[in-house]
Amino acid sequence: MGKGGKMKIGVFLVLFGNKSFEEALDKVKELGLDTVEIGTGNYPGNSHCNPEQLLKKTDEIKRFKESVLSRGLEISALSCHGNPLHPDKKIADAHRDVQRKTILLAEKLGVPRIITFSGCPGDSEDAKYPNWVTCPWPDDFSAVLKWQWEKKVIPYWKKEVEFAREHNVREICLEMHPGFVVYNPETLLKLRDAAGKEIGANFDPSHLFWQGIDPIAALKKLKGAIYHIHAKDTRIDPYNTAINGVLDTKTYLDEINRSWLFRTVGYGHSYEFWNNFVSTLRMIGYDGTLSIEHEDSLMSTEEGLKKAVEFLKEVIIREPKPKVWWT
Repeated sequence: MGKGGKMKIGVFLVLFGNKSFEEALDKVKELGLDTVEIGTGNYPGNSHCNPEQLLKKTDEIKRFKESVLSRGLEISALSCHGNPLHPDKKIADAHRDVQRKTILLAEKLGVPRIITFSGCPGDSEDAKYPNWVTCPWPDDFSAVLKWQWEKKVIPYWKKEVEFAREHNVREICLEMHPGFVVYNPETLLKLRDAAGKEIGANFDPSHLFWQGIDPIAALKKLKGAIYHIHAKDTRIDPYNTAINGVLDTKTYLDEINRSWLFRTVGYGHSYEFWNNFVSTLRMIGYDGTLSIEHEDSLMSTEEGLKKAVEFLKEVIIREPKPKVWWT
């Protein structure tokens, strides 16, 4: 969470994965943004930042940090979204290794937060694939869920919180995302209560919209536990949803038939929602970054990002909260 009462606009730099780090930063500066969120591996890839390589060379870490600061930018977070609880040990170990190295690099860079997913185990020690439980009956599902949390989720994250704490990373920002055990405010708070206050949210309203969650209500529920924000929108198609509901496994590229689509901010919900969103952030005490994550399949990276920046510059609250003179 930011300090000093000034919200910032940033971008998740992975959308410039085809550019060099310096070129990507120049683009961010040109757009008039404040911060960058940098992918360090796992699902986001590490095209701009390979922690394993950087950690071997202190001078490289200094150069890396200076590349950001010299352009008047800040690093909002290091992101290593993965599944550290994957039942395939090779996948889990690889994702855990990247996450640990991301924490160590964050410490060296003076960045207090990393972003990832909670992960999702299988249904037993012999499982090959994750098993995301979405209903309590038949009783098999409740038994699986209990086993996952008691034997896999809580023990792993307790240890990871301790490691992060030892290395001055005070904010493990979990993105609430269907397919993983933490996917809504209830499950985030369940893990936070069990593993420690270092567990908080990388709050991305786009994943909440299509679950039928009101992001404004969710912000209030998670007051004090929101450590980073993704600025991404979702458009719910009322016709397709009326027929098929919101659980949709069709490819994201079958836009016309899907129940919902990820969109650039402003193309899923209007100014009214986003004005309310940033106002609620102020009410709950969040004054950090809104990091644009571009995953709009209907717009090019260039156009989608430009529109998002222009839109957020209209809605963001820049100046500190005033001294109220009329009461």
